[in-house]
Amino acid sequence: MPPVNLSYPRPRLKLFSLALAVIAALGSGGWAGVGRAQAAESTPVAPTRGGLSTVNTRLRPLMLENGYPTKATAAKLYDELDFQRATQSYLWALPAIGFKALYDAQRRSLGTANGEVLLFQNLKDKAGMLTPNITTLYAFSFWDLASQGPLVVEVPAGLTAGGVMDIWQQPITDMGQTGPDKGLGGKYLILPPGSPAVEAPGYRIVRSPSNQVWFGTRGLSPDKAAAEATVRQHRVYGWNQRANPPATAYKSVGGRPWQSAQPANLDYWRMLSELYANEPVAPRDRMMFAMLAPLGLVPGEPFKPDARQSRILADAAQVGELMARTVAFDKRTPGVTVYPGKHWDYAQRFELDQESPDRKRVQLDERSSWFYEAIGMSVGMQGRIVGFGQAYLEASKDSQGRWLDGGRTYRMRVPADPPVKQFWSITLYDNVSRGPLITGQGAADLSSRQTGLVRNADGSVDVVFGPVRPAGAANWIQTNPGQGWFSYFRFYGPTEPYFSKTWQLNDIEPLGR
Repeated sequence: MPPVNLSYPRPRLKLFSLALAVIAALGSGGWAGVGRAQAAESTPVAPTRGGLSTVNTRLRPLMLENGYPTKATAAKLYDELDFQRATQSYLWALPAIGFKALYDAQRRSLGTANGEVLLFQNLKDKAGMLTPNITTLYAFSFWDLASQGPLVVEVPAGLTAGGVMDIWQQPITDMGQTGPDKGLGGKYLILPPGSPAVEAPGYRIVRSPSNQVWFGTRGLSPDKAAAEATVRQHRVYGWNQRANPPATAYKSVGGRPWQSAQPANLDYWRMLSELYANEPVAPRDRMMFAMLAPLGLVPGEPFKPDARQSRILADAAQVGELMARTVAFDKRTPGVTVYPGKHWDYAQRFELDQESPDRKRVQLDERSSWFYEAIGMSVGMQGRIVGFGQAYLEASKDSQGRWLDGGRTYRMRVPADPPVKQFWSITLYDNVSRGPLITGQGAADLSSRQTGLVRNADGSVDVVFGPVRPAGAANWIQTNPGQGWFSYFRFYGPTEPYFSKTWQLNDIEPLGR
């Protein structure tokens, strides 16, 4: 099967050059600049009483006149102030822009209207999605509670797991096996923010903090036809249509090209402005919008940045994307390493409301890491329920701590008796697009459900990754030379040995040089 052209830009050299430029800027002329900045921090600056003076900073010397910034200094400081604010705003907005990018793709690239359900059935269908699993069927639908009114979702009994999320990808409710219906099905009513209470016997009633919401679910039956049949029994319609609900329209991606990665240019801010054209701003987000206001981005107002604002926002989006990539693939949050001495991380480690358990901070880096790489969050996706939901482990480095390289060959041994009630899978992703690897093989994953999976005599499974299948390698996933990749290992229905770590996943080991 020939590779699929996703038309996704891969600006590696540009991004590498930009990263060097960022390092140079932060260092104010290399390591000597860092030394000057440290010296400036450790040496108090005497107050200026008159005339011209300079203050040495990492922005290079700044000129003051009688203690006041000169016109040039003020302009430089405002540029730096707005740039710094915008880079951090990029990280802050990642979950919301992930929602918006998926919404735009479903509407514009795939021609699906609000209330219609789009089915993602195979690798080609999921090629534009952030870190999808390839094993199960996905179904997505969007709804605007402000213009369409309250939403009803009828969930069938059976093997499904999903839910409804707000624009920050915070779960409003789980549905299916990990939801309150526990796989027995039922009716859910989603109300808009600030709307009156509704009497609705027989419905599970929840309220969204945002007007726009996203419904997503997956079919978990090992029989693909049965999984699709169950998923298609979901019904999505307006509360005002409850007396005579219309049939829910289902559409398939059908292998059409699309992508939903957050952009690293001015489009990022345009999308944020569009998203908040008619959305309430939560108290915790008001500070961030205050920082973006001098750059022309105010919720509910037209976004028309001037040349200076556009330049700063575009630069900040590029640097912010590199920061997000670093936070995602070189994680530094405490407790993120799964097994001491190994290179598997928890792909996500944050609460459903994205705030720390002690309620002292928003989990900014934790959620930035996840939503740069992935979409969606639910109770089931946290990997905290024995026997239910999913657990996600991530590796972007080999057993020697080196980045995974598409031009090299690796092996990973999955020990016998994996701790799963349903199945396990390993999937490879492009570290730039964060979508599944697209290769000549036409596969990006292996799972315990696959026919033809070869096991060793002791029940373990050897999986080989590389550009060319080595002789004798039964379980092989192809990679592309010159392309970095990372992997997710998924446990569906993780059992007790996963949580106690009495069963541990092995590192990905390089073969050969």
